[in-house]
Amino acid sequence: MAMPAGVQAQGGPPAAAEDAKSGTEATGENAGNEADLLRTPSPPADPADMPARPASDDEIAFETDTLAYDSTGDIVTATGNVVLRSADRSVRADQVTWNRATGQIVGSGNVRFVDEEGNQLYTSRIELTDEFEAGAMEDLLLALREGGRLAAEAGARGEDGTVVLTTAAYTACAVSDAEGCPRNPSWRVTADRVVYDPADNRVRFTGAFLEIFGARLLPLPGLSIRTDGKAVSGFLVPDLRVSESNGVEVSGSYYWRLAENQDLTLGAHVFTEAPPMASAQWRHLMDNGAYQITAYGTHSSRISDITGAAVSESDPRGYLFANGKFQFDPNWSLTGSIRLASDRTFLRRYDISRDDRLRSTFDLERIDDSSYLSIAGWATQTLRIGAPQGEVPVALPVIDYRRRLADPVGLGGTLELQLNSLAIMRDEGQDTQRAFAGARWDLKRITGLGQVVTLTGMLRGDVYHSDENALTETAVYRGNPGWKTRGIAVAALDVEWPFVGEAFGGTQVFTPRVQFAVSPPIRNLAVPNEDSRAIDLEDSNLFALNRFPGYDRVEDGARLTYGFDWELQIPDWRLRTTVGQSYRLDKDPGVFIDGTGLSERVSDFVGRTEVRYRDFVSFTHRFRLDKDNLAVRRNELDATVGSKRTYAEIGYLRLDRDIAEEIEDLQDREELRLATRIAFARYWSIFGAGVFNLTDRQEDPTFTSDGFDPIRTRLGIAYEDDCLELGVTWRRDYTDAGDARRGDTFQFYFALRNLGFR
Repeated sequence: MAMPAGVQAQGGPPAAAEDAKSGTEATGENAGNEADLLRTPSPPADPADMPARPASDDEIAFETDTLAYDSTGDIVTATGNVVLRSADRSVRADQVTWNRATGQIVGSGNVRFVDEEGNQLYTSRIELTDEFEAGAMEDLLLALREGGRLAAEAGARGEDGTVVLTTAAYTACAVSDAEGCPRNPSWRVTADRVVYDPADNRVRFTGAFLEIFGARLLPLPGLSIRTDGKAVSGFLVPDLRVSESNGVEVSGSYYWRLAENQDLTLGAHVFTEAPPMASAQWRHLMDNGAYQITAYGTHSSRISDITGAAVSESDPRGYLFANGKFQFDPNWSLTGSIRLASDRTFLRRYDISRDDRLRSTFDLERIDDSSYLSIAGWATQTLRIGAPQGEVPVALPVIDYRRRLADPVGLGGTLELQLNSLAIMRDEGQDTQRAFAGARWDLKRITGLGQVVTLTGMLRGDVYHSDENALTETAVYRGNPGWKTRGIAVAALDVEWPFVGEAFGGTQVFTPRVQFAVSPPIRNLAVPNEDSRAIDLEDSNLFALNRFPGYDRVEDGARLTYGFDWELQIPDWRLRTTVGQSYRLDKDPGVFIDGTGLSERVSDFVGRTEVRYRDFVSFTHRFRLDKDNLAVRRNELDATVGSKRTYAEIGYLRLDRDIAEEIEDLQDREELRLATRIAFARYWSIFGAGVFNLTDRQEDPTFTSDGFDPIRTRLGIAYEDDCLELGVTWRRDYTDAGDARRGDTFQFYFALRNLGFR
């Protein structure tokens, strides 16, 4: 039999074409119908899953078990695992007939058509043109490459190449479980008409409705999705919230896809107890970086932070947040962010953020293999009630340069050079400028007995200038006004000696450690303290060269620090613990405040213990014990027990340091945090959380709490499967702050996979 031009045939056992770029696999002997919504078992062994002989773009190749020719009707019939392919498209069917007179190709029985994008079309019958384009179809299923399935009773291909489906349904949910049993999708979109345009990879719905658990809930006018997974413009599902401050809130937004690298989301928020609010978010991806700008704006009344009385009938109020990062070349980058609010209670009232301060910053960095340069600036807006904004510093500029040299003088080790400067300005407070130059040398060696010995030497010269020092309330932070200089020299010897052995069916490592550090007297109190205020002895800084954070305070004198690390690893379990203490050779440390654990010759004991069991148990305990009576000065506990879906978390912190009231950075606190989630009925869960202030008047006289004061509690119920998330959350706040009132807040939310909701 003569073969038509552009058509190849292969006999024998069927080898198969690649389903080019095939993505989501649909299942089933045929597409089924819209009522069953894509619930189809897997097709039998498919020759299209086996390697293929390539075909050129202008020819159709086919493979089949048997081939017959009807000379009367001039019809070619291929039966039994028929595979047709052309370029990146392929068709598999039980039977294919080709009418040579009309050019019509019809595939029937377990038909699977794969287009050049990897989208798979399953149907019981399909008509193909000479150009290998799909025509009329019946009972079809379209499995999109990026996830999601579209089923319809009938479909046809238009002259412009679009596929028009009638009485259709779409879902991103799996229609069978892990065992292959059928399951109803938790949501789907039904539509009277659906148009699939392969040219722009888009599916458009007409007369669409959202159904959740079989109930028709929400019309979706203008809904469209992309088959390549990219975002498209459209309305997002509204959010619903009820709060004490604003009443009922309904918020909705429109997502506008301006370009492949730019989008804009415009939002509107309507309240029953407050004027409406608008919001917008702009995002832009550029060749060398990305940035985004988010803004909220409204015109509403404000309430005094102090008296609680109304201070205005209506004022412009809002919030601006912008951030971004740009990488100019492999070394240079710029990172920045801006956060500004019109007043101190706007963010909390409208439940945008619970932060008590907003930081704006920029950082220009250069990083290579041996050096680092940072030119940065910081500004902070306080949202704390009663805190004067004029006393909040602005740091500009903050310059830090470091260069690392390997063995510069032939002694071994590494030398790091550092230059640093800082300028701090306040509208109503002390101004400070600082600059220093320093060098640090580290040499690490391992002895023949296995000890790890580290030698460290550091030299630094500082220059300070400050004025209006008397405006700083805490005297030990002020320093002397005018120009001041100081020199710093520190030397340290650190020895670790790990011992490894078997224990309890596992491996243990016991590592005693000793460090001796010495420094001549340093003029600490002569210079201001801006960045070294929150000093507290912890396991994390026990062996630090300087236990003060920052640069403004440096330990002097001679000290001996000792302790040990112990680690045990057995199957499924891991246990680590650290304990240590410090002994100072001087009689009077001077620079340390009473209560920090370092103010006397012998320090308090500090330690940390971690226990882990698989991914089921995580336990961390940190402590500081008074050296005289072993009273607990710091007790911190964080524990998690459970799986990803069912778990319980507890966090507890108690600081009992008896520090003077004027040292505001180190006051005593006691707090409890609880959270839990319990999964049930496979996809459902209930969850709750709470934060409780346990500080009483004895621990802090400025507090009015009786020792158990809830700050915030939350309770909710949620449903989550592979394609749907929904839930209801109740939250209660227990404190007022201006027009952000205490009370209950209820929120309903849901998210749908592949539709960009939430």
